[in-house]
Amino acid sequence: MGKSWARNCFGVVQSIFVATALYAILYLLVVIYQKGALPKSPADLYKPSTPNHPASSSSDSAGVSESTPHAKSKLKVQNINPHANWFNRPESLVRPNDAYWGKRPNPDTVANLTKLIEECRGSYENIEKMPYVYDCLKYLAEGEKEYYYLPARGERASEQPPSRAEYLNSDGAGNSLAEYPNPKAASKHSIGQCNGPIVPYHVYWTGPATWRVELFIKSHLYTQNLPCVRLWLWLDSDRDPNAVEKMLTQDRLFASFLPLVERGDIVLKAWKFPSRIPLPKDYDNTDGVGYYKNPGKPNLKGETLVADGLIRDSSDQEWLVLTEKQMTFLPVAVSDAVRFVVLHIHGGAYFDMDVVMLRDMRPLLIGDDHSFAERWAGHPSPGDYNTAIMSLTANSSLSTYLLRGGVRMGLNFHPRVIGVMAVKDHRNLEFKMLETAAFDPIWTEFNWARQGRCTIPCIKDYGQVFKGRKAFPHHDEWESWDGPQLKESRGDWKFWEKKTGEKREERSVDEPASSRSNAQPGSYDRDALSKAEYRIEEDSYQPTNRTLENFFRGAWTYHVHNQWLKVPEPSSWLNVIQRAQDGFFSGDRTNPYGERWEGPPLDAVAFGLNGLDSPPSHPQPQSNLHPPLSIHHEYNPAAYETYPPTTYAPHPQNSKCGSKNVGETSTRNDWDFWDCSGFWISGYKLGNENVDDTSTLKPFELQRKVKDLENMW
Repeated sequence: MGKSWARNCFGVVQSIFVATALYAILYLLVVIYQKGALPKSPADLYKPSTPNHPASSSSDSAGVSESTPHAKSKLKVQNINPHANWFNRPESLVRPNDAYWGKRPNPDTVANLTKLIEECRGSYENIEKMPYVYDCLKYLAEGEKEYYYLPARGERASEQPPSRAEYLNSDGAGNSLAEYPNPKAASKHSIGQCNGPIVPYHVYWTGPATWRVELFIKSHLYTQNLPCVRLWLWLDSDRDPNAVEKMLTQDRLFASFLPLVERGDIVLKAWKFPSRIPLPKDYDNTDGVGYYKNPGKPNLKGETLVADGLIRDSSDQEWLVLTEKQMTFLPVAVSDAVRFVVLHIHGGAYFDMDVVMLRDMRPLLIGDDHSFAERWAGHPSPGDYNTAIMSLTANSSLSTYLLRGGVRMGLNFHPRVIGVMAVKDHRNLEFKMLETAAFDPIWTEFNWARQGRCTIPCIKDYGQVFKGRKAFPHHDEWESWDGPQLKESRGDWKFWEKKTGEKREERSVDEPASSRSNAQPGSYDRDALSKAEYRIEEDSYQPTNRTLENFFRGAWTYHVHNQWLKVPEPSSWLNVIQRAQDGFFSGDRTNPYGERWEGPPLDAVAFGLNGLDSPPSHPQPQSNLHPPLSIHHEYNPAAYETYPPTTYAPHPQNSKCGSKNVGETSTRNDWDFWDCSGFWISGYKLGNENVDDTSTLKPFELQRKVKDLENMW
C-alpha cells in the first residue's frame, strides 16, 4: 500500500515536471517568435511583447490589433567610429542600375489579368503553377510585352469622356470636362495633368504617423505615375474626431509630407463608419435573397423598406442600412471593413500601410475589369483571399455583393470569410485572385508550399530584409542568380549626396585607436564623418552587392507584414530601398523609370536618411505633441546609423519641433532633444549656443553605447 502511494505521488510529480517543461519550451518558442531572437537574459522573458499597433488588418497574418500607442522612446548615444559610419560607408559593393524598368508604361496601358493568372497559377481547378514563385516572378519581370497592351483606338481610357468614368473626380475637375486634358508633368508646386482617368489609392491609418507611413508614402512617390493618381489617407475619426486636424497640424513625422498635401498628391480623409451606404440603381442588390413582395409603407422621409437591410428613398435610390445594434458592434479589424466600403463608393485600389510599392500599379487598375485581390499564402482554396492589396470597380454589382455579404455576416469582412461566401455563390471568378508573386513574393514560404527554385533574393523570413550582411547564415541569398557578375563600384563611391545649399568649414577627424572597441567619443559633423577614411575591417555593417533592381524584380509590391519591433540595419535590403528613395528625392538618382524628382523637397524623418544638418524647409507643428512610439529601448548602432536625427528641439513640453519656443534661449550644456521623427535623443552637447533656430547648431558630441544588434527596440 505504501509503495503504491509513493508510486502514485511520483507519477503526479513526474507529470507536473513534464507539463512544466513543455510549458516552458512553448513559452520560449513564443518569445523567440515575438522578439525574433533568443532572450539575452532571464529578464527578457518577462518583458512585454509586441504592443498593439495602428491599422493592422486580417490581411496581416500576425493579426495585430488596431490601438495606437502614445509614449516616448529613449536613445542613448556613445562612441561613433569615424572610420565606419553611415556617412562614409560605401552604399554598395556594386553600381546600381536605378532605371531598370526603362520608360514608364503609357497611361492607357492595360495589364491582362487573365494572362497573369494563367501564367502564374495555371487553371483555377488544378493551380499547377501556383507553387512556382520564381517562375512567376521571372515572367512578370520579362514578359511585359505579353501581358501589357494598349487598347485599340477609340477604346482607350483617355479617349472616353470623363463623365463616363467610374471615379468621381477622374479629370481633376469633378468630371465636368468634355475630355481629359493634355498631359503635363508634375512640378514643385503642381501635381501636373493626366491624359486619362485619375485613379484613387486608399490607405487607412489610426493614430500618429510612424515609419510605416513614411515608407509607404515614399514608395508611392518613388514608383507611381503621380499626375494620374491621388493617395487618399483615411484617418479613423470614429476613434478620434480630430484625427485629420492633428495629422495636419500636430504630427511631426507627417510634417515633411505637408507640401505634398498642398500640391494635391495626398488627400487626408476622415473615416467614420457610415450608417447607410448607397447602392447602384441598375442591379439587384439583394444577392439573391429577393425583395419583399409587399414592401412596407413609406416613413415620414419617404423611405420604404424593400428588403432585409435595404431601403429605397423617394428618389428611388437604394441604401444599405446598418442598424444601431450593428453600429454598436463594429468590427475589431476596422480596416477589413474600410477597404470594402471605400472601394465600393470610390473605386480604385486599397493598400495596407505596411506595403512597399515596387512598380507602377496603374496598368492593373485602368482596365474595365480590374477587381482583384491576392492569394492567402500558398493556400489552394479558391476562396483563400488576402486583401492587403485589392481593387474593386466602384458602385458595381460585385462591390455591392461583397459589401452586403459582409454586413449580413455581422460586419465580418475577413478576406477568407468573404472568399468562402463568394465561392459558395459562384462569384469568385469575378473577384480575380492574383498569385503571391505579384504582391507578397515570399509568403508562399510560410506554409511550405513553394516548389522549384527560390526567389531572388532567396528570403525565407520576413525579418531578413531588416538585416545587413549577416542576414543569410547559410549563404543562400543568391542561390537562384543566373545573371552576369555585377559591376563592382569603387570603394569610396557614393550614389548620392544630400544638397544642403551651404558651404561648411572642413573639420578634421581625430584618429581613433586601431580597434573599433577603443574608439573614443569626439566632436564631429557630417562633412568630417563623410570625408574620413573608410575601413571595412572596422565596420559591423559592411556594404553588400544588393541593389533595388534585384529585389523581387517583377513584383508590384513587397509586404512587410508588420515587423513592428525591427529597425533596418545599414546595408540591409530595406536600407537599399531607403537609400534609393532618398537619393531620388535628393535629385541625384532616378526612380526605376529613369525619372527625376521634380516635386517639393522632402525632409528626412524617422525612416529617412538625409543627414544630420538639414533643418525643415517648412514650418513645424506648434502644439503639445504625443510621441508616436510607445517602446522604451536602449540605443544601438544600427538604429543610429539608419535613423540619423535630422532636426533637434528641447524637451517636448516646449512647443516646436526643431527649435525652442519663441524668445526662449539657453546656455545649458546638456539637453534632451526631441527630433521630428518622435525619438528622444539624450546626451547631445551644444556648448554655449542658443538654439532658437536649428540652422545655428554647431557640431555636437555624439556618444553611442554599443548594444547587441539583436537587442533592437
